[in-house]
Amino acid sequence: MSTLVVGSRASHLARAQVREFLAPLRERFPDVVFRRRVITEAGDQDRRSALREVSERGGGSAFSVNQVNALASGEVDVIVHSLKDLPTANPPGLILLPPPTRADVHDALCGSTLAGLPRGGRIGTSASRRIAQLLHVRPDLVPVEIRGNVPTRLGKLRTQRLDAVVLAAAGIKRLGRGEEISEILPIGLFPPSPGQGALGIQIREDNELARRILSGAGDPVTDAEVRAERAMLAELHGGCSVPVGAFGKAEGDVLTLYGQVTSVDGGRQLEAHYSGPLGEPEKLGMQVAGLLLDQGAEKILVEARPAA
Repeated sequence: MSTLVVGSRASHLARAQVREFLAPLRERFPDVVFRRRVITEAGDQDRRSALREVSERGGGSAFSVNQVNALASGEVDVIVHSLKDLPTANPPGLILLPPPTRADVHDALCGSTLAGLPRGGRIGTSASRRIAQLLHVRPDLVPVEIRGNVPTRLGKLRTQRLDAVVLAAAGIKRLGRGEEISEILPIGLFPPSPGQGALGIQIREDNELARRILSGAGDPVTDAEVRAERAMLAELHGGCSVPVGAFGKAEGDVLTLYGQVTSVDGGRQLEAHYSGPLGEPEKLGMQVAGLLLDQGAEKILVEARPAA
């Protein structure tokens, strides 16, 4: 009987994502034992520092470094990430498999609708992209940086007297708390982080057993969409802590990518979109990044990086 050790973070959401990923695999491979291992990340250990500071200390990501190291060293055979938390470059010897069909890509407001927020309303989020996008639409809002897992952040509506919090809709729904969503934010104004809603399935390149068992778990359309989004982010030399939004949408054999860069104060916002063949997602990502750079995105990103 073969065994695959599956690593992930310890949060309720990480556990839900692993269950979601493994459920069909357990049915298809009843003779394979899938054993879960919890790996704690810097972002889980330090919930007081700003997320961008934790990311810098952790080598670029607050929520993936320790898992990647465990995979590279052979402690685990596969990691189930939130794809939006992963840097765009794979470490040597590791590969990303095509992800399963992704969940809802939108951001969601809990506690109030956007129109229902009072002037000067306090809104909780730790993401610079969300802060920038919110300030662009509602410059009167007061962002309050909050950290923690999904239940903790939802609880801060009460404990920190916030008017609303903004979270990924996918995470809220995966935890069965969709009824707490007050409004799904429109994707045209609030394009998500590249890869949001998708699982990042990472294995060692030389692990033939993992490759064989997991090869059929991915969705090619989702794969093309997120590859375009991540290629755009890579071309912009962005990361998890810069105010960049992206959304790829496939229709038949055509893939359209929408990209957005917003200044940290919300005062400036650049947008671009382009369509291309579904089979060339990286080329499309670079094309949309080029359109944003032609509009002056690099200046916005340079200003954002010292704070990010």
